Amino acid sequence: MVRRFLPWPLPALTVWAAAWLLFGALQRAQLPVAWTLVLACGLGTAASVLGDTWWRRGLIAAGFPLSLALTGAAALPAWAWLVPLALLLLVYPLNAWRDAPLFPTPPDALNDLPDFAPLEPGARVLDAGCGLGDGLIALRQAYPLAQLEGLEWSRPLRWLCARRCPWARVVQGDIWRADWSGFQLVYLFQRPESMERAAAKAQAEMAPGAWLVSLEFAVPGWPPHGQLHHAPGGRPVWVYRMPGGTPL
Repeated sequence: MVRRFLPWPLPALTVWAAAWLLFGALQRAQLPVAWTLVLACGLGTAASVLGDTWWRRGLIAAGFPLSLALTGAAALPAWAWLVPLALLLLVYPLNAWRDAPLFPTPPDALNDLPDFAPLEPGARVLDAGCGLGDGLIALRQAYPLAQLEGLEWSRPLRWLCARRCPWARVVQGDIWRADWSGFQLVYLFQRPESMERAAAKAQAEMAPGAWLVSLEFAVPGWPPHGQLHHAPGGRPVWVYRMPGGTPL
């Protein structure tokens, strides 16, 4: 929501100011300097999800420690400058950098999906790489009777997603090692170069007639069963059906 109402660079400036306010409050409380750094940097790193690209997230997370270094407001040991990097890698593990960055699914982007990919009540639906849960929220609007599940590699993001979407089962794990065979629909918002791999995995593991849905990025060489164009910015939603299903 903040991303929607605060144009760039206001999210970064807001987070930097909040980190400095927290740092000052902790100093006045006479907390050890190392802990003030960890907590203030942790605030900036957690709030970096407000950036909609990797470089913006990096700027949000790095703004406070860089400004602290430039101002010399605190005497810190040399190892302390590894703290921001460690926190950033905790929230965004290396696997997340190789796969998709934190792309939020726009609200209402999937509302018409049941017209193309109908599901029985209680069908299992997976958001593969669920991030903070925007995709799960959109899937719940589209399939209110489905059994929704999310899979996220980053432990902090999984924790936040599970609290934001208590009605879904959200677990930590690698989407490429997870078994997709029990799902009637798998939803992705990945990178273009990930789509061939996703399609191969879906066709190898998912049952005939199951659905693979991708926001924005198509599977090269695989004709879609359907396509939606209601996502903001003209982003298409590509709908693929596993071969061998009963014709609708």
